[in-house]
Formats: sequence, structure tokens, C-alpha cells
Amino acid sequence: MSFFVQLNILFLKRFIALFLSCIIATRFNLCLSNSNIPFSLKTLPLEGHLSFDETSLNKASTDFGNRYQYHPVAVLHPNSVSDIATTIKHVFHMGPSSHLTVAARGHGHSLQGQSQTHGGVVIKMESLKQSEMQIHVGNFTPYVDVSGGELWINILHETLRYGLAPRSWTDYLHLTVGGTLSNAGVSGQAFKHGPQISNVQQLQIVTGTGEVVNCSEEKNEELFHSVLGGLGQFGIITQARILLEEAPSMVKWIRVLYSDFEAFTRDQERLISQDSAFDYIEGFVIINRTGLLNNWRSSFNPQDPVQASHFNSDGKTLFCLELAKYINFQPMDIVNQEVERHLSELNYIQSTLFVTEVTYVEFLDRVHVSEMKLRSKGLWDVPHPWLNLFIPKSKIHNFAQVVFGNILTQTSNGPVLIYPVNKSKWDNRSSVVIPDEDIFYLVAFLTSAVPCSNGSHGLEHILSQNKRILEYCERENLGVKQYLPHYNTQEEWRAHFGTQWETFRQRKLVYDPFAILAPGQRIFQKTITPSSL
Repeated sequence: MSFFVQLNILFLKRFIALFLSCIIATRFNLCLSNSNIPFSLKTLPLEGHLSFDETSLNKASTDFGNRYQYHPVAVLHPNSVSDIATTIKHVFHMGPSSHLTVAARGHGHSLQGQSQTHGGVVIKMESLKQSEMQIHVGNFTPYVDVSGGELWINILHETLRYGLAPRSWTDYLHLTVGGTLSNAGVSGQAFKHGPQISNVQQLQIVTGTGEVVNCSEEKNEELFHSVLGGLGQFGIITQARILLEEAPSMVKWIRVLYSDFEAFTRDQERLISQDSAFDYIEGFVIINRTGLLNNWRSSFNPQDPVQASHFNSDGKTLFCLELAKYINFQPMDIVNQEVERHLSELNYIQSTLFVTEVTYVEFLDRVHVSEMKLRSKGLWDVPHPWLNLFIPKSKIHNFAQVVFGNILTQTSNGPVLIYPVNKSKWDNRSSVVIPDEDIFYLVAFLTSAVPCSNGSHGLEHILSQNKRILEYCERENLGVKQYLPHYNTQEEWRAHFGTQWETFRQRKLVYDPFAILAPGQRIFQKTITPSSL
């Protein structure tokens, strides 16, 4: 039976259920006006509770991006999965005439209001109370069962007690499982293990009808693949089974510089083809930065201090290759020999080799250290007009020549990451959209805007810069795809998904026919009938 035939059968079943639910809703007057919604919510039998106070609503209407504010009518603090299911089922049974929607909020790190809802219910996923993390080991790949509202940093600390850790990460660990799995979850380990969504064995989902479903590659596989990278459109992740590996004791952390972009990308691409060379491979762009190596000296040691002291980065466009080698109780002389052998094959500027050794936790939680410094200076809760792009390998040199050579004049507003990943490590059955080449690059402009600034550090300047980058990519037909995508019209979303759009739309009809979930993504609007999707 073909995929679309299966979806049509599921849709017919859903449509009958929808029809009956609307009759019931009308009979019991559950299709209430918006003014009565808070009252109807207050009657729900919950183990947790709903908040209607201004403080809770205001907090739920902000996010890390600090650019959009949509106020909900209530915030759910669930104590159980059943609280989430009850709330969504209540909204579903209110019928298509209700404008109430539901948004799952993790740690609030969405960039453009994706975890918000105007006049709807925000679910505070970190409140979800489930049993403690269950770590399983034996004659199989070890795994851990965690709540969808659990932070990755907590998973790291708990699994390390067993000498284990997840295989794939994001650069920042103070994010929820459900949040990163709804996007992809990408960091320097992705070339080897794929994104986080490629390292999940099983999920528990609450769909847009309030149904609680366990799914995996063997059971309810269509929902499983839909939700991974699905931008919250098909269900809320309430539990996940994450694959683990043996955790290293220490990490050898390396940075080297290039002035030649071609040599930089050639070395990156060579390294990601060698699984055993390094365990983490990233890179970043440095434009018009002064005293660069001096800034590294507090945490990195130059291999040749004399040569490093003579290096001048002023006014140059440089490319930093960042590597990590995990140390699993091997003799250090063996590790050093192996690292030196791989480094000897690279074409970096020899005077710019910097090395340090840190614990595994210190390495993975490195961004949190920067967060604390920025918070102390009042520079964390500012607008973050980030732009994340997946760029085909065949177009990366054209992109770099125009963007790093013309559009971008400095990188002091925040890091610009650039590193390749292998498409073979991504599952094309998921909802994530990636370029159609064996190797593609993540280029991430992680900028912060200075409040009330009208210059190059101001929000309008950065947004204008982002627009120029996107317009260039579209004009030259580079085949670029946005990661953590943001669009304002369904036509733009259609273009983003391309040939995957019809599958994505059909999945929405099946699992969230009234478009109740994740309205902040602006993909589908809640409308009177599901056929308008």
C-alpha cells in the first residue's frame, strides 16, 4: 500500500472523528467564544495547573530572539503527559470554530516567536513531571529514556554517572529534548553521528487531536519520522529514547587558522570523511578582528609561543578550524602522536596552532560559560537576529566569496560558524529539509544586536544584512535551505519544502487537522475546515 493511500485512509478516519467531535461540541456548547475560553480551561481536570496571571503570560510571550511577543491566554504547567493530552483534546473538541491554539515551550530559545501563541495556551514543557531518567545498558546499544522537557545538560550529568553520554549534541546544552528534536539538533559531532534526530530510537507524542502515541521506526513509523524535524507541527514530544555511547574522560581541543578559504574547506571535507581522525569538527569566520590570538591565550596554549606572538590578524578575513579528540583513557603519548599525524596533513597557518585539554563537561558546556559572562554585562537578553543556512558543497565557494568578501564587513556582532556535514548521516524520511548533495555546510550567523544602536551593531543593520544574504542566495539559485527556518507566507514555506511540501501537508491533515499546534511557526493557520490546509 502506497504512502499516500495510507495517509488518505488515516485522513478519512480523522475526518469522521472531526465531524462527530463538532456535533458533540455543538450539542454541549463547547465551541465557546474567545471571551469564555479562560473559564472553560479552568474546568479541566489536571494534575498540574494553568496560570492566567500577567507575570506568567508575559514570560511565555518572550523568547531568546527577543523580537516577537505574542501573548497567550494561559500557561499550562503539566505534571503529567495526561495534562498535555487533556488540554489539547479539550481544544480539539471545541471544534473548528474556536481560534484557540497550543504551543509547546521548552527553555524559551526560539528565535522568532515559534514557541509562542497569540490568544492560545503555552505548555511549559520543563514542568513536565515524569519518572527519573531511565538508563539502559546490556548486550545492545545503550540508551536513556527522558522527558521531552528535560534539558540536555541534565542528561549529560546523569548519563556520565554510568560512564555514558549521548552521541550527538548542539553547541548549547541548556535546551530541551523536545525543542532540538523538533528542529534537528546540529553540532560538530554531526559529521560522524548525524544530527540529534538521527540518534533517537523511540518517541512518545501527543498529537493535535490529544492522542498519546508511542512511535519508532517499527511502530507508528510515519508519525515518528514526521515529528523529527517537524517544527512541532504534528505533535508534542513528551518522551524520547536517546542512544548513548561511552563517554570520554578528557577532550583535546584544537584551533588553527587559515587565510585561504579553499584550503580551509578542503581540509574540513577531508576530515569529515575520516571517522577516526577527530570526534568534533567545526569552524568559524573571522573578519576584521584585532588581537585574536591574544584573546585565546586565557584558555588555549600556542604550540609555538614565539611565532604566535608575531601573528597579526588585523583587517584580515581568517577561517578557524576547530577540532576535538576525545580521550578514553588511552596513553597521552599515543593520543598526541595520532593528533599530530592528522594535523600534519592539514594546510593551516603553522604559527596559529592552539591546543588545550579540558574535561568532557567543560568542552560540551563551553557556550554556557560565555552566557554567564554576557549575562553579567547585561548583554544576554538582547535581540538575536540569527540566520542559519544549509549550503550545498558545490556552492560554498561562491557563497563565501560574496558574503564574506562583500556583504559581511566584520564579525564582532557574534560568531559566524561554518562546517560541513555528511548527508548520509541524515534520515531523509524525517521532516527536515536539507540540500540535495552528499556534503553540505551549516553556516550560522549568530549575531546579537545592541539595543538602541543605529550603527552596524544595531538590529536594523543586522536584519538588512541577513536580507541581503538571503536575496543573494535566491537570486543566484544556490539551493540553500534555512535551518531553524522562518517565513511569513505559506507560499514561502512551499518553496522551502519543495517536493516535500505535499507530504508535509498531508501529515498535518492526519496528525493535527485543525492546525492547533505550533502556530508560531506560521506554516498553517487555524481555519474553519481542515480542507483549507
